[in-house]
Amino acid sequence: MLAACQRPAAARSGVELADIFRAYGESYRRDQPLPVSHLKGIEAVERCRTAALGGHIERCDSCDFERPAYNSCRNRHCPKCQSLAKLKWLEKQKSELLPVGYFHLVFTLPHELNGLILTNKKILLSHLFKAW
Repeated sequence: MLAACQRPAAARSGVELADIFRAYGESYRRDQPLPVSHLKGIEAVERCRTAALGGHIERCDSCDFERPAYNSCRNRHCPKCQSLAKLKWLEKQKSELLPVGYFHLVFTLPHELNGLILTNKKILLSHLFKAW
């Protein structure tokens, strides 16, 4: 149920990730080989909060204004669905930090290892971090 007369003030402004995926995703997927995990994420974001996932009608108790409310994809990569979960996770991680300085280390691997890493991510990255 909507709060009393909670009509939308204006249409959203700006471009969202889902808009980009819907506009260019099909041609990008056709031209670029992508892992199945990436394809699933892109498709989830494209369908998020659209009729494709179903939904229901929200109705205002006071004025009977109605609007569709579509279901979310709940994909962990979707910026709409996971922003609150991400903030909660970040706060939890911050609370566990020690009061010391940290540094961020970035390293690159030879391009030839990309396929191997993508298909054996957990094992190979675990070994890399243990070797460090």
